[in-house]
Amino acid sequence: MKNGTMTRRDMLVGAAAASAFAIVRPRQSVRADTVPVLRPQSSNVALLGGDEPTTPVWCYNGMVPGPELRLRQGDRLRVDVENRLGQETTVHWHGLRLPNVMDGVPGLTQPPIEPGRTFRYEFALPDAGTFWYHPHVRSSEQQGRGLYGALIVEEPDPPQVDRDVTWVIDDWRLGEDGAISDTFGHPMDLSHAGRLGNVATLNGRDSKSFAVRAGERIRLRLINTANARIFALTFEDHDPVVIALDGQPCTPHAPEGNRVILPPAGRADLILDLVGSPGKRYTVKDDYYARQTYRFLELAYRPETPLRESFDPVTPLAPNPIPEPRLKDAQRHDIVLAGGAMGGMRSAILDGKEMGLREMAGQGKMWAVNGIAAHATVMKPLFVFTRDRTQVLTMRNDTAFPHPMHLHGHSFRLMSRNGKPVAGTPWLDTVLVEPRETVEVAFVADNPGDWLLHCHVLEHMQAGMSAVVRVV
Repeated sequence: MKNGTMTRRDMLVGAAAASAFAIVRPRQSVRADTVPVLRPQSSNVALLGGDEPTTPVWCYNGMVPGPELRLRQGDRLRVDVENRLGQETTVHWHGLRLPNVMDGVPGLTQPPIEPGRTFRYEFALPDAGTFWYHPHVRSSEQQGRGLYGALIVEEPDPPQVDRDVTWVIDDWRLGEDGAISDTFGHPMDLSHAGRLGNVATLNGRDSKSFAVRAGERIRLRLINTANARIFALTFEDHDPVVIALDGQPCTPHAPEGNRVILPPAGRADLILDLVGSPGKRYTVKDDYYARQTYRFLELAYRPETPLRESFDPVTPLAPNPIPEPRLKDAQRHDIVLAGGAMGGMRSAILDGKEMGLREMAGQGKMWAVNGIAAHATVMKPLFVFTRDRTQVLTMRNDTAFPHPMHLHGHSFRLMSRNGKPVAGTPWLDTVLVEPRETVEVAFVADNPGDWLLHCHVLEHMQAGMSAVVRVV
């Protein structure tokens, strides 16, 4: 088995396809007057299915992914997190505009939840959309061992579809015994592309097929929970329409090149009209890494007659109440991402001291934001933003690897890539910055507190690519 290759997946691609089945995980619809409990714990799950060995994991409530929490826009979420792990943890509610004290960053926004203790998260849900939750303590390992789940906030007037389906996609680095490879924090992962796995899963199962019926219209919510893998999904003979990115509505459009690109932590809501023929199969392929193209799964059509022969046009979702940036009086900030293998960075500031790259690597730090390698979550702010004022961040990637940059507590409009305006200026909370690329984002800093800005390749964040920004 080679690090970062899809060896087990390659083997499965050559095997006979399994019987079609819809991979749908249990949901937990949460009423506003109830308090569900999430229990981070050890368990064993059948990631590989069939007669393959089960995999020891860390997960919420004994399942991977954890319970899918569904509420409605405007509801108040109350969740108790009861820590049954042997180490401290937190829960970060990814993509939500929420009070700083509920953001789940240990030391920065809350004390970590000690083993055996319980912490209640409680906050309002101003935005509808597709979000998710995961730890922010030892993120590379805790999330990499299976601690994550979907949080769906439903619109008052959702689009008319036959099914609303969540696909939580991930990859895992497994040994031949089905166990997770215990190589978290390996220097190669820290300094290169991150912890790429060798088995891709859909909703906690090795992805083979997904059962559909001709003539269906599906709302497909995609969530990438992988530590480092970027997915680029293409749907053979189908034309998905993107209606939301990172939980935020956008102008309905076909993805560029018909590829739905999902960086780690990224989400996309699609309308997928099932126009295939009854009884046939169509490949959903992941081809982001040119040398590792593989079949993610097949859309397996049942033999029934089509539900319908034609489909109504896709209509936009209602926008969420996010303040629009005002560029004419914006504060502007430059961010330079540096470091890693082949990056050319010679030194950076670590814990207040300038160090050469070799000395930094000895402490597990290999990346920097504006010349500073993060040593903790509690740091002097990189920038101080004036509350309710528009901020423009220009992020330049001077490294040899892509970085999905995530800002906590806010959504931002993606304005440009390499100086060229981005069509539709979509709202995001995690923007993929490719090697040697410069992106520009804009948002109103209306949420007070200290917030993380970091790469969501979790090994890059662990190795220094993180910063704190303050809104006052």
